[in-house]
Amino acid sequence: MSRKILGTLACALLCALQSASAQTTTPAPHYDAALAASLGADERGMRPYVFVILKTGPKKVEDKAERAKVFEGHFANMNRLAAEKKLVVAGPLDGKEGRRGIFVMATPDIEQARTWVETDPVITSGEMVAEYHKLYGSAALMMVNDIHGRIGKKQ
Repeated sequence: MSRKILGTLACALLCALQSASAQTTTPAPHYDAALAASLGADERGMRPYVFVILKTGPKKVEDKAERAKVFEGHFANMNRLAAEKKLVVAGPLDGKEGRRGIFVMATPDIEQARTWVETDPVITSGEMVAEYHKLYGSAALMMVNDIHGRIGKKQ
C-alpha cells in the first residue's frame, strides 16, 4: 500500500476516533439534567441498587388462614416500600431452585436494604429468606412504580 493511501487511512481513522471521543463527553441531545438528578443518576444515567433474591425459607406457613395473612402482609409491605421509593421493582420468579421472587431496592447499601426487607411478613415468618447482591443499573428504574401505577387496571 502506498504511503499516500496509508496516510489518508490514518487521517480518516484519527478523525473518526476524535469524533467518537467527542461524542462520549457531549451530553445526549435529549439529556434532562433535572430528571437525572431527581433519579440519582450518574453521568451514564446509572445508579447503584441492591438486588434481592427471595428464596424458600426454613418454615412453610401451613395454616391456610395464617398463610393468607402472611401474603396479604407481604403485598401490603411491598406497596408501602414502593410508595416510600425504597422498593424499585418486585416480582415473582418461577420457583426453580427455591428462587421465588426479586426485589430491587433503591439503596447502594446492603445493610440498609436488609432493614427494609426484614419488615416483610414472608421474611419474618420464615416462609422466605433473602439473598442480597449489589446491582448497578439504569436510574430510570426509579420511575417504574409511577409508570406501573398508570398502566395497571387492577391494583
